[in-house]
Amino acid sequence: YAFLSKPVYESKLFIMPPTQNDIAELNFGRGKSTELEPYSIKYVYDVFARNLQGESLRQKFFNEIYLPSLDESQRQGALDRLYARFSRELVIKGPGKDTPDRFSVAVQGGDPTQATEWARIYVQHASEAAESELVKNVTTEASVNARNLEQQIVSLRETAQRVREDRIQQLREALKIAEAIGLTSPIINSSAAVDITVETGDKMDYQRGSKALAAEINALESRSSDDAFITDLRPLQMQYGLYRKLNVDPERISVYRQDGSVEVPESPIKPKKALILVLGFIAGLILGGGLALVRFGLARVSDHQKAVKG
Repeated sequence: YAFLSKPVYESKLFIMPPTQNDIAELNFGRGKSTELEPYSIKYVYDVFARNLQGESLRQKFFNEIYLPSLDESQRQGALDRLYARFSRELVIKGPGKDTPDRFSVAVQGGDPTQATEWARIYVQHASEAAESELVKNVTTEASVNARNLEQQIVSLRETAQRVREDRIQQLREALKIAEAIGLTSPIINSSAAVDITVETGDKMDYQRGSKALAAEINALESRSSDDAFITDLRPLQMQYGLYRKLNVDPERISVYRQDGSVEVPESPIKPKKALILVLGFIAGLILGGGLALVRFGLARVSDHQKAVKG
């Protein structure tokens, strides 16, 4: 058995959390100045770990890569048995006490090169699934934020239009009063000769005179847009443009780091020839000794029976 059984090789790949620079692309447009909290290293790594250990990824790998690699005769067995065998050959271990953030992916097989490649492919598939999930989350949040900002912009414009219409109505009434009393030029106090402003507080608009009132009414009615007169509009438009055009490049994201290099294993983990030979030798001694004792016992019994008969 030690020399005739097929050798089994194991390839291991170790995984660590990404750095802040690895996830910087995800945090573009997020921070204190926005309503979106930046993604932390722990959150991103947790998403990757969940995909790495997920059953959906394991089943996908089993159907798309493992099954096609088997011979026709091997694929004839029960699918659940094949899957159980596959689960024994691909093992994912979570963090331990000494390494709280490190995962390991171990793949066993008769071909050491294939085992190494499968370990890389499996981790890559988990990475792609995690990146896709994160990018989708980012774009969805940006889209929702853009819609909210767009609604705020529309609301501000509608409010500004109503305020302008109300102001035109106020000025028209003031113009009627100014024309009725024949006031064409503004009333200027000697104490504030240059204080001719457009206000609706404690001053009466008709005192500005019909000429100024008619000019302002004409200017307000001919205004094509109120955007320049809305205080909070420009910052909202800048944020809206940022979120509407936000595009995350998955190529610039890394949701994990590989701890060390992955080399093709040269020595098989099974069978352990030295251990098998030692155990076989011990078992042979025990079995041989037992058989010898049995034969010795049988011989004594036979001799005793012959002596009795004689």
